[in-house]
Amino acid sequence: MKQLKELAEFIEKFCLEDAGEEVLKAAKYCILDTVGQALGARDNTMLKDIEGVYQSYDGENCGKQVSLWGSGKQAPLRRAVFLNGMMGHILELDDVHTNSKTHIGTVVIPAAWGMAEYLGKSGKELLEAVICGYEVMARIGMGFGVSSHRNKGWHATGTAGSFGAAAACGKLLGFSADQIMGAFGLAGTQAGSTWAFLSDGATNKILHPGRATVNGLESCLLVLGGMRGSFHILDAEDGGIFPMMSDEYDYSLVSAGLGQIYEIQKMDKKPYPCCRSTHCAIDAGIKLREKEQIHWEDIEKVEVKTYLVGLKQCGLSESSLEPKLPTEAKFSTPYTSACALMYGAVGLKDFEPESIARGEVRTLMRKIKVVEDARFTEQYPSHWGCRMDVFLKDGTVVGEEIGDASGSVDSPLTDRQILAKIRSCCSGYDAGWLEDVFTQILNLENVYKLPVLA
Repeated sequence: MKQLKELAEFIEKFCLEDAGEEVLKAAKYCILDTVGQALGARDNTMLKDIEGVYQSYDGENCGKQVSLWGSGKQAPLRRAVFLNGMMGHILELDDVHTNSKTHIGTVVIPAAWGMAEYLGKSGKELLEAVICGYEVMARIGMGFGVSSHRNKGWHATGTAGSFGAAAACGKLLGFSADQIMGAFGLAGTQAGSTWAFLSDGATNKILHPGRATVNGLESCLLVLGGMRGSFHILDAEDGGIFPMMSDEYDYSLVSAGLGQIYEIQKMDKKPYPCCRSTHCAIDAGIKLREKEQIHWEDIEKVEVKTYLVGLKQCGLSESSLEPKLPTEAKFSTPYTSACALMYGAVGLKDFEPESIARGEVRTLMRKIKVVEDARFTEQYPSHWGCRMDVFLKDGTVVGEEIGDASGSVDSPLTDRQILAKIRSCCSGYDAGWLEDVFTQILNLENVYKLPVLA
């Protein structure tokens, strides 16, 4: 396939000097944001339990090992990238590429970092791999056709992610374009991940980036061992994954503007630890609370108008209307909007079981209705907008419209805000060690040995 071949040739030839200073800065801040918020999940009980199982079945006598982020330990390469990938998705604070509806950092960066650490690569080589991985994952995700791919139940972080991880690992291994094409074929045949977890608040979603990192890594290792995946993994008449997983795929988006437009510069950085589709309503709620001095007891009802995918994902199901579990609350526009209107902020503590059960929040939540607005649906996925209208008991109606949520390309977090966010996530670590890691990440092009993240 022509477009996939163009991607592979881009990866083979890409060097950091091809990208400008803004691309370089974007890559470093994507790494910083991903690593920082991932480290914040180190004490998660579920993560530790999974690590224990892997320790039992995947022992330490496996040759050279790499960092298991934030643990003070090392692990075999495959296990490390898998667990680090899941770790980066636990807090729901990882970056988002809106035009492909993917979380790229938590797939590409653990895969690239693990492989670079294993091979003894420099910071410059890591950056090259990360940029290539971001380009591939974003472009495969856009090519799927975001709305159709999502409406069929596919989670693009998993489906497109396998390609991004393969690109990053293949770049570090010095693959030729044909080898990269072969790795793409193997990555695509493993691609999966669905939205079924929303039906009952399950934790499948955390698995998706971890599995994608492993799919990409193993695809490259299989190529080294002599296997070759199909060069027609996207467009084969029988089994090509674009027509299989979407009714609105577009092959041209896979390579359009390649080398001139860098998708890594179009990453949203999340300020709130919940689904990105809830963020515009959170912003609107916070602004209305501050501007209108609203007290929650004075609210008669609230209407949130948004795009169809946002309604379907976070405002229509029983689990989003009456969330009881953390996963359900993170995907509930009524719940997160209630927190925003009531407290003027939404943070990690709002997704703890006792917080979700707060009576006053649930009372307000039940007054919030989410509906589709065709205007926002037409703008999606370029813009994930919404309008919130609050109807007060005295008859007053106040409203706020948000075209792009805070942290988006059009409403970005400042460098200082990104650093504040990840320092907050990492408050349990030694401050000196943490600042040294952050300093090295922001100077990666000049670092010859990667900082140890264990």
